[in-house]
Amino acid sequence: MLTKRIIPCLDVRNGRVVKGTNFEGLQDVSDPVALASCYSEEGADELVFYDITASAEGRRLFTDCLRAVAEQIFIPLTVGGGINSLEDFDRVLKCGADKVSVNSGAIRTPALIEEAAKKYGSQCVVLSVDVKRVDGEFRVFSHGGRINTGMDAVRWIQEGVERGAGEIVLNSIDTDGVKQGFDLEMLRAFDLNVPIVASGGAGCMEDFLTLFREVPGADAGLAASIFHFGEVKIRDLKEMLAENGIPVRRV
Repeated sequence: MLTKRIIPCLDVRNGRVVKGTNFEGLQDVSDPVALASCYSEEGADELVFYDITASAEGRRLFTDCLRAVAEQIFIPLTVGGGINSLEDFDRVLKCGADKVSVNSGAIRTPALIEEAAKKYGSQCVVLSVDVKRVDGEFRVFSHGGRINTGMDAVRWIQEGVERGAGEIVLNSIDTDGVKQGFDLEMLRAFDLNVPIVASGGAGCMEDFLTLFREVPGADAGLAASIFHFGEVKIRDLKEMLAENGIPVRRV
């Protein structure tokens, strides 16, 4: 049986880790290199690094900060933010990323998913999708959750998989930072043959247990603030999950 993954997320702005609620009200948290090193030692299965304003500001991702993070960890690193071309894929991979997360760039140029999967392999291509309910429908938002594209989230994710995305990170804007649990209803709307990473809403260890029990198709749980502020220790979380029959990689 495949183990479930626990993934901390570093939302980085101007070289600092920040966190907000519903993608707004960002507050300074910590140094990304220090946090990354801590999570690697605690037993995180992977780490996600998002330069969250790169797309909105129309610039490239901060590579110096990324290199420093990559040098400090010994777990897979997924990187996103301002990924708009194969050159961007190549640049962040050379900085130490194992996988590249594409969001707004794929919405603008869907063929980028196919091109990247063909060149680097599907396992390298992560489609990150920011989803919010609009009039009862799941809609895709771009540019860090700022712009409603009007696209149907279910259809867009299916298209992304067909084009070659090897993993989906499903970010619920509705539950982001609220700490009332993962968006189980949204996650159940997707039945895919690639790994799904649930993101947005974790507030305690029990939320991960509920996620993996209620949504068997979820391969991983991603969270930020509960790890950043020490509310949940990854080692303790994994022990609790294992005690409750959830397969995890033990430290």
